[in-house]
Amino acid sequence: MGIKSYKPTSAGIRWVKRSDLKEIDKKARPEKALLVPLKKSGGRNSQGRITSRHRGGGHKRMLRLIDFTRKRLNVPAKVLSVQYDPNRTGRIALLQYTDGEKAYILSPLGLRANDEIISAPAAEIKIGNAIELRNIPPGIPICNVELKKGRGGQVARSAGSSCMILSKEGPYAHLKMPSGEVRLVSLDCYATIGQISNAENEAISRGKAGSSRYLGKRPYSRGVVKNPIDHPMGGGEGKSSGGRHPVSPWGQASKGLKTRKSKQSDKWIVKRRK
Repeated sequence: MGIKSYKPTSAGIRWVKRSDLKEIDKKARPEKALLVPLKKSGGRNSQGRITSRHRGGGHKRMLRLIDFTRKRLNVPAKVLSVQYDPNRTGRIALLQYTDGEKAYILSPLGLRANDEIISAPAAEIKIGNAIELRNIPPGIPICNVELKKGRGGQVARSAGSSCMILSKEGPYAHLKMPSGEVRLVSLDCYATIGQISNAENEAISRGKAGSSRYLGKRPYSRGVVKNPIDHPMGGGEGKSSGGRHPVSPWGQASKGLKTRKSKQSDKWIVKRRK
């Protein structure tokens, strides 16, 4: 796995940097039983109103059903292949359990085809195994971490991300999140050993506007280049931002304004990321 660049045969490909996809099994095909159609919303809600701007178009995709819970305990599984998933930055792995059932999981870095993994409360400390936090030693990278037992992995699911147990105190673990925040998490929760694959994703450069259109991202204009009737920061002679801090088209501060409403989880935060 690495980053691939191209000869500048055109303006659109001059700055492109892509993954070389060496960790992916090129012959593997998506498991049809684990695919569902992914309907596009265009950023609109059930009433047809745009609630998320600058969305629309994009390439057709099928949604891969990922097993975030790793609920089949004490049943060994074999990795059939590591595959590309168009809906996420990391790779996914297709498992086949000893009873014949198949499932997709998030693939940790270093997981390969034909590897044997298992989900168990006290399994071996091995890449791909899902284990309770109480049985994971501090300092080991973990991913796909549950915040509540049985809910499934909610933390460290994107490319290259991981968490780490700093210490254990009573029924809780002090978990260092990818953001740097330290949070209390129950020792009964499960996590997968390892770091999510495709760690070089942050070095990828799309190189042209069309690559964003493939993802369903439409172009947009900055507020300062609009007319005053269209945006609070529009208008003025020359380059001017209207003499005010950055705001949204509706006048809400767009940098630094706290919008978080529910603070029920604050009691679990030991150290903030800032």
